[in-house]
Amino acid sequence: MATVGTPSAPSVPRHTNRLIKEKSPYLLQHAHNPVDWYPWGQEAFDKAKTENKLIFLSVGYSTCHWCHVMEEESFKNKEIGEIMNEHFVCIKVDREERPDVDKVYMTFVQATSGGGGWPMSVWLTPDLKPFAGGTYFPPEDGVHRVGFRTVLLRIAEQWKENKDALLESSQRILVALQHTSEIRVQGQESPPPAKEVMDTCFQQLSRSYDEDYGGFSKSPKFPTPVNLNFLFTYWALHQTAPEGARALQMALHTLKMMAHGGIHDHIGQGFHRYSTDQHWHVPHFEKMLYDQGQLAAVYSRAFQISGDEFFADVVRDILLYVSRDLSDQAGGFYSAEDADSYPTITSGEKREGAFCVWAAEELRALLPDPVEGATEGTTLADVFLHHYGVEEGGNVDPMKDPHQELKGKNVLIARGSLELTSARFGLGRGQLSALLRECRQRLSSARAQRPRPHLDTKMLAAWNGLMISGFAQAGAALAEQEYVSRAAEAAVFLRTHLYDPDSGRLLRSCYRGKDNSVEQSAVPIQGFLEDYVFVIQALFDLYEASLEQGWLEWALHLQHMQDKLFWDPKGFAYFSTEAGDPSLLLRLKDDQDGAEPTPNSVTVTNLLRAACYSGHMDWVEKAGRILAAFSERLQKIPITLPEMARATAVFHHTLKQVVICGDPQGEDTKEMLRCVRSVFSPNKGNYEGSHYLLGYRVLAFILAP
Repeated sequence: MATVGTPSAPSVPRHTNRLIKEKSPYLLQHAHNPVDWYPWGQEAFDKAKTENKLIFLSVGYSTCHWCHVMEEESFKNKEIGEIMNEHFVCIKVDREERPDVDKVYMTFVQATSGGGGWPMSVWLTPDLKPFAGGTYFPPEDGVHRVGFRTVLLRIAEQWKENKDALLESSQRILVALQHTSEIRVQGQESPPPAKEVMDTCFQQLSRSYDEDYGGFSKSPKFPTPVNLNFLFTYWALHQTAPEGARALQMALHTLKMMAHGGIHDHIGQGFHRYSTDQHWHVPHFEKMLYDQGQLAAVYSRAFQISGDEFFADVVRDILLYVSRDLSDQAGGFYSAEDADSYPTITSGEKREGAFCVWAAEELRALLPDPVEGATEGTTLADVFLHHYGVEEGGNVDPMKDPHQELKGKNVLIARGSLELTSARFGLGRGQLSALLRECRQRLSSARAQRPRPHLDTKMLAAWNGLMISGFAQAGAALAEQEYVSRAAEAAVFLRTHLYDPDSGRLLRSCYRGKDNSVEQSAVPIQGFLEDYVFVIQALFDLYEASLEQGWLEWALHLQHMQDKLFWDPKGFAYFSTEAGDPSLLLRLKDDQDGAEPTPNSVTVTNLLRAACYSGHMDWVEKAGRILAAFSERLQKIPITLPEMARATAVFHHTLKQVVICGDPQGEDTKEMLRCVRSVFSPNKGNYEGSHYLLGYRVLAFILAP
């Protein structure tokens, strides 16, 4: 007999397809669908051509909520699976593993439908040209939406009856995409003027800013660290002007509201993906590594500028979460935690947010203790429920919970300040902080008994780069050597598992295998532009936090390799992918800073740092050519490229350098370094990560006297 309270043994799956041989957690999730899935590759392409079949391409990622929904509704449906297998060659792609494939077909979906997202569903001719696409489809027809079954049958019929017309249409679409996606220097363009670009970007951000809750839209609300980094740089250039004060207020207020909100996991630390509402309250619960890395860095800068320990505490919170829950024992960082999980160990169905939300009675049972010094009869639960906005019937707006998964539950949000809560219950602020800390620890222990969400243990070079930057910059700003050491450990992991010393090239991904070993695909995926750019940035950040020469040397080597693989000598700037892959119809250049900054944006600053350290002035010229290639966009709608707008200011201001001479182990030398690293300023005493700003840079020339 099974022990009471433990899940029953898993049943033997009815179906197993070739995805069972893959390493990607997302592809493995679909290995037991009745669909005859293929991974992206020659075997699938050959089958489509030999059998003259259309290709159905499905792209998603393992922590994508709507990807799970479409799998449950359609890809696990035997009848729909039979239709897919009969009429199409079906290909599954993990967008995090193959961003190149994702970007080509997302460009098509966005151009033809006006929107995009995941799961992405695209129909291709046997020569990989798209002609129809969308995102999530319900399985059957509804009042407002055609069902997936109907779409499949209609497209199969069109291929049978109007093949030539479909082929002509796909060719026209491809030509149009090639034309509209081209980014190049027009004539003799030069980099746009920094002041004009910066002022326009600030004005556009200011107009979209939410004065009450921070952020740059009503809902949904995303963290967008690129916007906050821009505002910090704008403030640094206009410290005595009203515009500078407003830029700083916008950034700091946004960061405070995010940290108080439900998008911040008050019990388990770290940040969820985005908020579904204006108040940063009800999040989409998945947690992504790239968010943690960028937010650790931006909260570190907020601490440098403001000196407010609140921001330093948020940095420590993020890095605690990553160290505990997203770290591989070999030193790398995992990609993500899912939004969905089983509410209890006996549940048969996952729910979004189940791991993170609370019923009021559950909290009262966990926190019954009377509070000494408070009004008579006050319990820990009374204080905690008040401070974190808990309501007896749940605090989630039904409009933000369309599937009723959060009914009666509470997403914790700090509605008021510590001062207000202290006053309400007659407590000292220090006493209140200690009580809330005890409550959070108790809830953390209770939450640990719940089934955990799925963990995507894929390790990506680009995202590991962003997280290394987070640890390194936090270590420098907070004077915490352990963070710098963790960054170095992850950099060693990259060099060991995601770098080929024979070719000098980065690899895209590796995976946690059996017995916690690190595994690689049978045919490793080569690194893309974003892998090089974010790793190079990370190595500069780590070098400046540690002054270990080896990290600088590796960064410069990778910059040369990036130039060789991705530079466009005709139109300038870097392509996202290298040349020579016949399965990729387009070589694209991303033109929007989103959840992650676009690689060309970060590369401008990388090139200036590389030139500063090496004296290789060709890199300054390349930086200018990138800005020239994006000049029109930067001058008209720089809000779409805030990181590149920020980089125009770096380009137009000469980086100054600090040389500290002394014994590297001497206390006076260390104190000098701490002083330089603690300040965020454009023109004096900037911490040595001043790649971000326009001031001094500490060189590695620490000389023994």
